[in-house]
Amino acid sequence: MTRIEKAYTALLDRLAEIHALNNALGLLSWDQETLMPPKGVESRALSRQVLSGLAHDRITAPELGDLLDALSSADLDAPREAVVRECRRDRDRAVKVPRDLVTEIARVTALSQQAWAAAREADDYPAFAPRLAQVIDLRRRQAEALGYEGEPYNALLDEYEPGTRVEDLEPVFDGLRNHLIFLVAEISGKPQPGAAPMTNDFPVDAQERFCRRLLVDMGFDFEAGRLDRSAHPFTSEMGPRDVRLTTNYDPADLGRSVYSTIHEGGHGLYEQGLPTADAGTPLGEAVSLGIHESQSRLWENMIARGRPFMDYALPLLRDVFPGRFDALDGDDLYRSANIVRPSLIRIEADEVTYNLHIILRMELERAVISGDLQVDDLPGAWNDGMLKYLGLTPPTDREGVLQDIHWSFGLFGYFPTYTLGNLYAAQFFDAARTAIPDLDARTAAGDFAPLLDWLRGNIHRHGRLHAPGELCRMATGRDLDAGALTTYLDRKFGGLYGLERGDDRV
Repeated sequence: MTRIEKAYTALLDRLAEIHALNNALGLLSWDQETLMPPKGVESRALSRQVLSGLAHDRITAPELGDLLDALSSADLDAPREAVVRECRRDRDRAVKVPRDLVTEIARVTALSQQAWAAAREADDYPAFAPRLAQVIDLRRRQAEALGYEGEPYNALLDEYEPGTRVEDLEPVFDGLRNHLIFLVAEISGKPQPGAAPMTNDFPVDAQERFCRRLLVDMGFDFEAGRLDRSAHPFTSEMGPRDVRLTTNYDPADLGRSVYSTIHEGGHGLYEQGLPTADAGTPLGEAVSLGIHESQSRLWENMIARGRPFMDYALPLLRDVFPGRFDALDGDDLYRSANIVRPSLIRIEADEVTYNLHIILRMELERAVISGDLQVDDLPGAWNDGMLKYLGLTPPTDREGVLQDIHWSFGLFGYFPTYTLGNLYAAQFFDAARTAIPDLDARTAAGDFAPLLDWLRGNIHRHGRLHAPGELCRMATGRDLDAGALTTYLDRKFGGLYGLERGDDRV
């Protein structure tokens, strides 16, 4: 074995240790959201604090730096070169952040999540505000430690969408926002295209059976994953052989569980499609959260809210919920799944208004991280933004500033990746439809394998081999922009609402 081969093997051994520690942290987080009794939060916070410190010790160890230095000048093939490059990026970020700050973030966010859950239940933002202030202060300190160009928010955004800055997003998001506001205004005076057949009295056990069937048909491997319940649906992964999805069930709203399950299923399929042989290395990890979100939004919206999907879903609905869907056809389901109506809750928002929720959150995040907006003023700023973009004012903080779990975990910089995911998804969907001419017919028949194969071949198998923008160009032949998404929305909802720009065959 050559000196370089020994160094690379030693690197893989160290990465395996870091991966194992991060898996343990992921499992603790998953358990806290699904099974942990409320009184376990203090001990859980300590466990996460200790493990975060150990993981930080491993990635910042001088020995790891020496290995990366030795390998950086070596003649490596493209995959190994990518492993070294991405490990260097991860380590360079880690060494800038003091260990005590890493462990304090882990401890405080564990406690903050519990405080958020209690405050949301009680509709008591003032009870959560002190914890939120702690989290924001820690994230500001982290941004300062990391360093940044422009504004501190860029340091946090880079954690989730590598190489992306606010300055890159602003022109794209501004154009998208203006387009969406105009489209919402056009739709607002039109009659709604359908009723809501997925509301009222759907037994939870039947909903769960239906959701599991959807995941199986999509291609989710239950031998390498599971579906559980949580207050806020999420996906947690401990490698491609242990991918855990959660959803929630509301007897009064079948659509909530169906679409949250499909959304998380898209995330889960990405994780299960990453190269198993490269687990524990950057080649076995998702390249960015924007790309990750593209997978969930493509399945949730472009597939499961598309007209062909309804021909597949309707027989299953009739089987699982006898008598409830007998009088409906696929057109009825399609119209009901695509009602455009500004809403208070982000995860219940339609495709047209959803990104306005995200743009508002990004504006608020930038303001609180920069110090231009104080924690006590967040509810008022939230309500003002909702009125400005969606014409609604939340009657309670539970339906306003307390609705999302993300800030309790310190995930500042995360929200923009949702809109990036929608942008990527539209381009990927266009490319997949070109590559699979009979995609609509396959979808109507419940044959999702060709689409999954295309996603696996063009997105999943690459891991972090390519940067997000490069991956987009490789898969679609073009740089990321808002054009594919706005064209898709114009055609689909223009057709549904009788606008001149429409084509409801999407």
